[in-house]
Amino acid sequence: MPRVSIIMGIYNCASFLPVAIDSVLEQTFKDWELILCDDGSKDDTYSVAKFYVDKHPDKIILLRNEKNMHLAATLNKCLSVAHGEYIARMDADDRCMPKRLEKEVAFLDEHPTIDCVGCGMIIFDENGERGVRLNVEYPTKDFLVHTTPFAHPTIVMRKYVYDKLGGYTTSGKSLRCDDTELWFRFYAEGFTGYNIQEPLYYYHESVNDFKKRSFKSSLETFKVCIDGYKMLNYPWWKYVYALKPIVSALMPNKLMYTYHKILDRKKVR
Repeated sequence: MPRVSIIMGIYNCASFLPVAIDSVLEQTFKDWELILCDDGSKDDTYSVAKFYVDKHPDKIILLRNEKNMHLAATLNKCLSVAHGEYIARMDADDRCMPKRLEKEVAFLDEHPTIDCVGCGMIIFDENGERGVRLNVEYPTKDFLVHTTPFAHPTIVMRKYVYDKLGGYTTSGKSLRCDDTELWFRFYAEGFTGYNIQEPLYYYHESVNDFKKRSFKSSLETFKVCIDGYKMLNYPWWKYVYALKPIVSALMPNKLMYTYHKILDRKKVR
């Protein structure tokens, strides 16, 4: 059995997917399986994935949803066939640095009381690299009032954590914030995590990603935060932070994109 199962939902990403898969094949840590699930793509995504499965049938598993089920349900389908002791996340339009898995697995091996590890990211778009984005090194449950404690596609988590949490919640209220909802439950169960303070992952973020925002999804995130604050027994005065996604949704897409570009540029080391 492989030590690491990498789970990836794929949807209309035929042009990006080869780079993502190649970056997994180039990992210095070799004891892994890659589980892909096509979420009802309308382009050649499934054919591209099938090409790699045919070349690496012992390393890559390909699943398929009959219709679009969205990311949470797609990742749960990947989890249902995962064999690894550790579960790694990755998105189809990103890529890993060669030592990503080696360093994250080594950290968990050396720190048995830590349940999840993430890492820093180099942000890039069609114009090239923008900068480095790092999360706080030791995120606690209180960090959730500011932002998510881990960059979701960079994490490696012990499989028993996913088993304990029952995977991702697939209800409509968490459709666009499945990772945020997961972290509330993660901390409610007493789990702990760490962020490696170096970029081991390339994260694709363009202005088109900000166009996916909607007031409806921001309202859903607001409701998830309110439920999560109650779950973690936050004091009443912290509930004002739950308004952040709604305020963000009211900002123009290009303005938000420019704001993130400025922040990322300041973080270049």
